[in-house]
Amino acid sequence: MEALLLSVGLLLGAYVLVYYNLVKGPPCRGIASLRGRTAVVTGANSGIGKMTALELARRGARVVLACRSRERGEAAAFDLRQESGNNEVIFMALDLASLASVRAFATAFLSSEPRLDILIHNAGEGQQALQGGSGWPGGSRPLQPGFARGRVGRMPPTTISHGGHRGLQESLWSSCSHLAPAPGISSCGRTREPFNLLLRVNHIGPFLLTHLLLPRLKTCAPSRVVVVSSAAHRRGRLDFTRLDCPVVGWRQELRAYADSKLANVLFARELATQLEGTGITCYAAHPGPVNSELFLRHVPGWLRPLLRPVAWLVLRAPRGGAQTPLYCALQEGIEPLSGRYFANCHVEEVPPAARDDRAAHRLWEASKRLAGLGPGEGAESDEDPQPEDPYSPSSPHPEETTASELYPSPQSSPDLSKVMRRILVKAEPELQTS
Repeated sequence: MEALLLSVGLLLGAYVLVYYNLVKGPPCRGIASLRGRTAVVTGANSGIGKMTALELARRGARVVLACRSRERGEAAAFDLRQESGNNEVIFMALDLASLASVRAFATAFLSSEPRLDILIHNAGEGQQALQGGSGWPGGSRPLQPGFARGRVGRMPPTTISHGGHRGLQESLWSSCSHLAPAPGISSCGRTREPFNLLLRVNHIGPFLLTHLLLPRLKTCAPSRVVVVSSAAHRRGRLDFTRLDCPVVGWRQELRAYADSKLANVLFARELATQLEGTGITCYAAHPGPVNSELFLRHVPGWLRPLLRPVAWLVLRAPRGGAQTPLYCALQEGIEPLSGRYFANCHVEEVPPAARDDRAAHRLWEASKRLAGLGPGEGAESDEDPQPEDPYSPSSPHPEETTASELYPSPQSSPDLSKVMRRILVKAEPELQTS
């Protein structure tokens, strides 16, 4: 009996050590009061996004919940007003799978909100094979003329980033010519899209939204942009020759998810360079292994009773997952680390692919074209961009655009002065941010 009790005690002690040192993230202790400031959080109707919005509201900020579902978004706004005691929590419709919806959101926001101090890109599309389907009745989502609607719900990064899927081979597709956008159901039970839905929701939509809201961010500087990424970016590698090709099958989607998370890290890096001197700082944040509602919603029913206690024991609660994005949004003194990647409320080194300045600049140029932004509508422009949706009926189909237009030459590189600035920043001792 004594041996049994000793074993149980050792196991409990080991669990406590592992949980508090590896699982539970450190709390954000940033700015205490945000009164008079406005924050936008995408995908804030549940999970990490909702907890992020709650903490911002508790600090007195005016918080805009940018969500696809009106019903769930308005319900979340009501919950947050009740829990935070802050009546300035509102819902605004945003579907990141639709560039038209992104533009409509930006227009509505800029016409109704005089300030924007914090922009947090939390919403994202998860890998469908691990999620077990699209979540739409019948297993497919409805298509609308000109664009497709995508579910904008944050996927727990651990379902991919800690899933042990390594060494995935390149796609057997040698080109995208045979991936016709005709309606059909993919192997994952989802309506096929004429574009890479994971990249659209996780990167292109946030990229366009950031550009459209930049004028307001600049007028309210100092302001911040936070892109919620994932440890899955370490397995990403961007293929610029087929960046926006549709993906079908779980292997393709695993790869596409990791690629989109790598795009998040490179986007934050290049955005920081483009906005140097404007007072806007940008960060990529990894929330850690999170037990959000999607973790169990998209697994087979028979497996849920087994996974529920395991997830409760070894994964963070959504509140814990919100701490690093909040740290990047609120922590004072991290401005010199703009463009860096954060995990567990401190800056973390990334693999070479995620700090490749040439790839970051090349992705920037490709993203501008995929988002429909014109040559003079970059981050350095102070005018409100009015891009055309490349998938709208009035615009040429993306298949009519040549590869040289969509994907700049590998020889194109960012301004040398900006590259030198990065080298100098890297040479300085890193700030203690933990």
